[in-house]
Formats: sequence, C-alpha cells, structure tokens
Amino acid sequence: MLDTVIPTLTWAAAIGCGLMAGVFFAFSTFVMKGLERLPAAQGIAAMQAINVAAVSGVFLGVFMLTALVCAGLAVSSGWTWGTEATRWRVLGCAAYLIGGFVVTAAFNVPRNNLLAALQADSPSAALDWARYLSEWTAWNHVRTVACLAAAVLLVRSLR
Repeated sequence: MLDTVIPTLTWAAAIGCGLMAGVFFAFSTFVMKGLERLPAAQGIAAMQAINVAAVSGVFLGVFMLTALVCAGLAVSSGWTWGTEATRWRVLGCAAYLIGGFVVTAAFNVPRNNLLAALQADSPSAALDWARYLSEWTAWNHVRTVACLAAAVLLVRSLR
C-alpha cells in the first residue's frame, strides 16, 4: 500500500509546493514592486485587501493542505528511512514546512497583522509601509526559494 500512497502524496506535495513557489515568486518579482509604486495609502489599502482575500480563498487551502501532506510524508518516512528516495522526500518536506510554513507564520503573518491595524492616512503610514514592504518582501524571497527547493527535492525523490 505504501508503494502507491507515498508516491501519490509526494506528487501532491510537489505540486502544492510548486504552486506556492509560483505565488510567492509573483509577489517577490512584481506584485510588491507594483504596490510600492502606489502612494502609501493606496498601497496599504491594496495589500490589506489582498491579505483578506488570501486567508479566505483557495490560497489558504493549498498552503495548509500542502503543509499537512508534507507533515504526513515526513512522519511516514520512518517506515522507509533507509532509502535514498526517503532522504530526498524528507528534505523536501522540511524545506516546505520550515521555509514555507514556519517562515509565513513567524514572519509574514505578524507583519500582515500589523498592516491590518495600520490606518492608511496616519502620519506614520508612509514610514510603516516602507518598512513593511522591505521586511515582508525579504521574508517572501525566503519562502519563494524554500518552496521551489521543496518542489524540486520532492520530485527528485520520485526517481
């Protein structure tokens, strides 16, 4: 049974990691740059709206389901630990869980919560927005690389 379930779940995890890498890549390469070009109040309002949409849509489902599948694969790897494929799979799962999931929870979400409370027309809004753009985007780069690496490692484990 593990002979069919593990590869199927590994493909599902690799696809989820690839989807997340693509979303994060888009934010790193042009979404945040586009928002930065707007006046601070408009950029803040746009990102606040994006953050609300992100947690109520398909994005959150793929993000969480991929984490659950990676966690399950990592745990199930105890049964096949001696194989090279298992080592690649565990590395891929760890890359997503740490670099995608933990980084999001520890660094991007807290910044999103601060942004949600920010009044776009406050005197400090422009400075707060500039700091948000810099910090959030730096951590998003980490997520992008980690999710891409996870997808590659997971696919590598299927060889």
